[in-house]
Amino acid sequence: MMGKKVMFCATVDYHFRAFHIPYLRWFKEQGWEVHVAAAGNIDLPYVDEKYNIPIQRSPFSRKNIDAYKELKYLIDKNKYEMIHCHTPMGGVITRLAARKARKHETKIIYTAHGFHFCKGAPLVNWFIYYPIERTLARYTDCLITINKEDYSLAINHHFKANRIEHVHGVGVNTELFKPVSESEKIKLREKYHYHNDAFLLFYAAEFNKNKNQQILIEALALMKEHVPNIKLLLAGEGSLLEHCKQLAVKLGVENLIDFLGYRNDIVSLLKMSDIAVASSSREGLPVNIMEAMACGLPIVAVDNRGHRELISNNINGWLIEKDIGNIADRIINLATNEDLRDLFGSHSRKIIEEKFSLNKVLEEKSLMYKKVMDEMEEVLWAVH
Repeated sequence: MMGKKVMFCATVDYHFRAFHIPYLRWFKEQGWEVHVAAAGNIDLPYVDEKYNIPIQRSPFSRKNIDAYKELKYLIDKNKYEMIHCHTPMGGVITRLAARKARKHETKIIYTAHGFHFCKGAPLVNWFIYYPIERTLARYTDCLITINKEDYSLAINHHFKANRIEHVHGVGVNTELFKPVSESEKIKLREKYHYHNDAFLLFYAAEFNKNKNQQILIEALALMKEHVPNIKLLLAGEGSLLEHCKQLAVKLGVENLIDFLGYRNDIVSLLKMSDIAVASSSREGLPVNIMEAMACGLPIVAVDNRGHRELISNNINGWLIEKDIGNIADRIINLATNEDLRDLFGSHSRKIIEEKFSLNKVLEEKSLMYKKVMDEMEEVLWAVH
């Protein structure tokens, strides 16, 4: 395998630091040279060459023309055996730039981290993203989907990728994200200045329209009389943060919410919490929920395709419609029933260990990579 090169591409390099370090390491362990192309200047381990390419999230940005030209030059110059692209625009630009390379046996893998078009998505998403993804599938050797709904959509709509696979996301480190004892939980609460009898709800997400933290704040106003020691912890930043803070003041629940901003201690915050909540309208396969489940938390989440993949009603939590009263009722139920919280939480942990742990997903991905490698070897034998 010595001398083979793989390139990973995405819109921003943070994507790789957050989700893909184990897979960069896997290729290094196989003896491959590893390159990364994405916007940003983060240092990444297990990477031999890193290129700052100005890929933009918006499909209408003119900078993406420059990104396409730079990426095409690199692909044609470096003659990669395999390219694995991520994120919608990273996937679009990379697959367009690699069309010539594919004719010279470069294998292109694309992971769809949740199609922008799906059941319940705005119609404009179907008009813009569906034709793009369906067209580019023909320039894809392996299309990876991370939830069953996207997999079925790609199959049923006859996406013309050479192969379509379903993989259980990016995997969760179950050694890091794991339940703690009651005494450890008390120590964490002391560290963060929370009373031991506080009932802590946790949600980590960017403050934007899709994540919809407003509905949790509105539900909190209905719960405060029933759960007087309740506290909602909201980690993240974003364009709607100030709006949410103002809403909390308007509803008189500002003292029941801690806006935590950007955090790099999510694991500790989860371990001291009682339940995880999630209010987003759309998800592919949400890492924040998988991490909460790995820590043994029950989940109350708005029903969407990504949450459906992880949460089973009355097993490890509840899927709910976007209804403030329903959200409040479910959370009050858990707040007043410790045995139910423990039961749901233990099932959450079990689900992650069985399907979504880093070891399980790394095994799935390595098998998929090896299939592509075997195809490469077959082509080389045929040529020679």
